Amino acid sequence: MDIQFTGEHLLPGKLGQFFIVLSIGTSILSFISYLLATTAKDQLDLSWQKLGRLAYRLNLAAVVGIGACLFYIIYNHYFEYHYAWAHSSTTLPTHYIISCFWEGQEGSFWLWTFWQGLLGCIVIAKAKTWENSVMTVISASQVFLATMIIGVEIFGAKIGSSPFVLLREAMEAPIFSRPDYLSLIQDGNGLNPLLQNYWMVIHPPILFLGFASMIVPFAYAFAGLWQKRYALWITPALPWALFAVVTLGSGIIMGSFWAYEALNFGGFWAWDPVENASIIPWLTLIAGVHVMLAFRNTGHSYFTATFLVLISFVLVLYASFLTRSGILGETSVHAFTSMGMDTQLLIYLAFFLIIPIVLVIKNWKQLPITKKDEETYSREFWLFIGAIVLFVSCIQILATTSIPVFNKILGTDIAPPTDAIQHYNKWQIAFAFVIAAISGFSQFLKYKKTEPRRFYIRISVSLVVAILLTAIVVYVADIYGNAMYILLTFAAIFSILCNGNILGEALKGKWKLAGSAVAHIGFAMLLVGALIAAATNKVVSINNTGIGFGDEFAKNNNPRENIILYKNEPTKMDKYLVTYLGDSTFGVNTYYKVNYQVIGEDGKIKENFNLYPNAQQNAKMRQIIASPDTKHYLLHDIYTHVSSVPLKEEEHHEDHEGHSDDENYLKPVAHEVTIGDTVRFRTGYLVVKDINKSAKINDIALTDKDVAIGLVLAVYSDNKTYSAEPIFLIKGNAKVDFGKKVDEAGIKVRFTNVLPDKNKMELTLYEKPKEDKKDWIVLKAIEFPYINLFWGGTIIMVIGFIMSIFRRSKEIKSA
Repeated sequence: MDIQFTGEHLLPGKLGQFFIVLSIGTSILSFISYLLATTAKDQLDLSWQKLGRLAYRLNLAAVVGIGACLFYIIYNHYFEYHYAWAHSSTTLPTHYIISCFWEGQEGSFWLWTFWQGLLGCIVIAKAKTWENSVMTVISASQVFLATMIIGVEIFGAKIGSSPFVLLREAMEAPIFSRPDYLSLIQDGNGLNPLLQNYWMVIHPPILFLGFASMIVPFAYAFAGLWQKRYALWITPALPWALFAVVTLGSGIIMGSFWAYEALNFGGFWAWDPVENASIIPWLTLIAGVHVMLAFRNTGHSYFTATFLVLISFVLVLYASFLTRSGILGETSVHAFTSMGMDTQLLIYLAFFLIIPIVLVIKNWKQLPITKKDEETYSREFWLFIGAIVLFVSCIQILATTSIPVFNKILGTDIAPPTDAIQHYNKWQIAFAFVIAAISGFSQFLKYKKTEPRRFYIRISVSLVVAILLTAIVVYVADIYGNAMYILLTFAAIFSILCNGNILGEALKGKWKLAGSAVAHIGFAMLLVGALIAAATNKVVSINNTGIGFGDEFAKNNNPRENIILYKNEPTKMDKYLVTYLGDSTFGVNTYYKVNYQVIGEDGKIKENFNLYPNAQQNAKMRQIIASPDTKHYLLHDIYTHVSSVPLKEEEHHEDHEGHSDDENYLKPVAHEVTIGDTVRFRTGYLVVKDINKSAKINDIALTDKDVAIGLVLAVYSDNKTYSAEPIFLIKGNAKVDFGKKVDEAGIKVRFTNVLPDKNKMELTLYEKPKEDKKDWIVLKAIEFPYINLFWGGTIIMVIGFIMSIFRRSKEIKSA
């Protein structure tokens, strides 16, 4: 006999699963219809094309239906569904509930599917004669993505993972034998604390829009090979390739902002394998865009352009495999764990890798590959060289990132680099130097051929000025100890000057030159900002006392780079006088107020500001998850985070025993109180305001037979008011109480008994002795010089790419 479970909301899950099945059916129908429309002998027969359009638009509607059902489940906290329970909680504000939507693999696959569905509909409206062949490819990708969230088993093989699986189906636990098991589940696991940042509301959608948009230029290149329209696909694909570069690049940049604002490793890029997996296809498509331009203007480098565009989407699929297969579990801090879809991901990858290879081999002799070499003094030659350098840099990143894959396949035990940042920087600075230099002088080259003498005259001024400016920057930024840093600084400044010259010409009327010049200037600024910030940032919280903070602290922190601040005791830190002023808790975060002052020689305060680094405390695991706060200046940032704090724990006492920290207090005093009574202590007094007969206790499920009563107290100390609510619980035959600390007042209160005969309650008060130490935090502060060059450069680069998209789109319309 089936158990009838109380309180379950099964309709949204069943409706969502229906939409999943509908999305698979419509994507398959769309793929078959467009395939037949492309291969039909009678190309004038539009019936298959019309059916393909209808099926694809229905597919998008089904995908929207899936998303609506899933968000409804998460928003309403239906914890009978595993996805809602695993990723959300009732304490999260609405904007973080949105983040819960794509925290899990199923939600992120949905996001990818949605964007690809939307882009496909735009392609249908814009592609004209390319529609059938291009949409065949996009529909095929949509089929694969749809299967990722179906969540069924066929002949023992798991196909996808559904976001609508019930908790009792996904987990085994004794509580699921009870019809009222939902009454025991008070809350969900909640969102990963590191993802509770506003950037994580907008970063994943933009990143996945970038991933999804990579299919469109791939589909055009594929269609060009398939239909033997070899040279024609470049023009319609170019704006899409630029769009993919902009969106994926913007997503990566937002990830850097998130890392800088939310992670406490002290930076914006850590060469984490997941970061690498997203930047590799971005770099290869940038290279592809430049070679597409060269081919469009000269007819050279067709194969290179086609290869780079095709491999970019293949690398997106490989990145998805890396981050979702669990293979990076030991080398990445934010890869997904494996959900048993490794084979499915590999089939998806193989499909879009093998078929283009077959098409290239089959059509090799007919491809428009020129036999004539490019002129050295031509733009297309250096665009080709730049693309090759970018591709080689990607190979270096890919090879190191894929070490776990090599170990898995070959059975080896190669260790990843111990200092990943130093390892990657050693290689990538050299590549960046070449790219920055080429992006500078190539702007003075014309397609096909340039007169050498005129070329050298035009770049000579930029070279001289770049040398002088580099000397100034090297001296001011104090980076003269590293030759590669100096060379890269010179190349970036040289690129800014060369492209600034071109931008000046654009302002005189040659507007078609503006987009590339702006993008190159932004890229060069990005390089300079990243280089200086990474090379010259300094820890200002130097601990000269020789006192550490214990062996456990030293495992993950450098005691030499952390100082301890006692509450209300100013401490000298570099040029600052810093004071820890206290903390306040909002939701799950505790914010630590740290005052910074700069005092001049005359004793007057020149600067005065507060920072609020925060931490989520996990008392059970004896650790904190910290997020920094930053003071932004025009030329530098002061970046602050807490490394250690006293853990605030909820006291738990059973039958007046197990008083784990009572030795930190004076002998407790019991008081018989009722509503309105006042109890005095050394530094103030408290008032019994009310009785809460519906008290809730974290992590403890209450039944109808349990009694939980809270004593609502107002605590007055040092002209401030605090709230506390100790709880008394009767569960079965056991009496349990949950005490509360009011550290600001130096007391702890427990609701220790109910006295029905006297119509009173027993309140037990603990006071700290006078000589008790003040509250403290351990703090680390870093100064990042010229970091705004990095952020400003990223924004300018994106603007340049957007300008280029509009230019190329106009060219298509005029053609």
